Amino acid sequence: MKLSCIVLGCGMVALLDPVYGWPGMGKTMSDLARRIAQDTNDDGDATPVLIADLKNGITSPVGQSIANILPRQEDAQAVSPPGVLSSKACKADTCCVWYYVSAALTAAFKGPTGRCNEIARQAIRLGFHDAGIWSQSNAAAGQDFGGADGSILLSCSEISRPENSGLQGIAALAKATTKSFGVGYADLIQFSAIHAVVTCPLGPRIRVFVGRKDSSTPAPNGLLPGVNDSADKLVALFQDKTIPPHDLAALVGAHTTSRQFFVDTTRKGAPQDGIPGIWDTLIYNQTVGTGPLPKQVLRFNSDLVLSVDPRLNDEWLKLEAQVDKPTGMRTTPQPTLA
Repeated sequence: MKLSCIVLGCGMVALLDPVYGWPGMGKTMSDLARRIAQDTNDDGDATPVLIADLKNGITSPVGQSIANILPRQEDAQAVSPPGVLSSKACKADTCCVWYYVSAALTAAFKGPTGRCNEIARQAIRLGFHDAGIWSQSNAAAGQDFGGADGSILLSCSEISRPENSGLQGIAALAKATTKSFGVGYADLIQFSAIHAVVTCPLGPRIRVFVGRKDSSTPAPNGLLPGVNDSADKLVALFQDKTIPPHDLAALVGAHTTSRQFFVDTTRKGAPQDGIPGIWDTLIYNQTVGTGPLPKQVLRFNSDLVLSVDPRLNDEWLKLEAQVDKPTGMRTTPQPTLA
């Protein structure tokens, strides 16, 4: 989230190999490209805001790429590595090791049916919980720290906060992976979150930038959303992170793969939509009750209030209506904080 945590030294990382990871995904990505080309992005939200390093002066080609991606002036797709992990070409390329980190994460994130598993869900949540603890107002007040800096695992206290309960599995995997491949925590946490998204069938490929600075300084408290927060509080919270209401509607779509264990402890493992191992958009219609609602689904109150809020409702209904006809699944990519 906080771009000042990024050392702009590396531009691209491949997620898996250059083959779509699920039948029909190639068509889905083609359809997405067509929709993006037709989208004027005239949804009433503010123009994307550049913050920190990007706002204060872009000093590298990678920094310029990040600035171009935000307003959709540059493609965010991934590319292939220059060679095998032990090769000179790979060792000379800062990003090459991540291709092989990706292979290790695939084995950890994919369940026996080919769907993303509980560790993958934890990785997506961990990525947000590290990156999301940052705000413009704090930065303006001199507390310009937190964000995607790895502090959720490197500080002595952050991972123990109540809102981070249930992340122990991915925390252990992250520590083992950094030791095995010699990569930083801040980068690995965000890479793992993005990789987990694409591991879920129908999840989109997202370009990754690495080079963040690790920090052991605990991030501020009170900057993550609560499941019982009002729509006003949630919208204000995310706007302070430079995420406007329409983008928030898309971001909430990450709940399509989530399962809860702490909101209602009598229903541990209850999903937020009927197919939590697939990155579809059933979360949108099942939240508002316009489609079949399996008994096991537990709807978050925060999702309910956002779905009917006038600042998000039009975008919510658009996302709800997107259907991939060949598979019968509702599909759309979601943004991931980086």
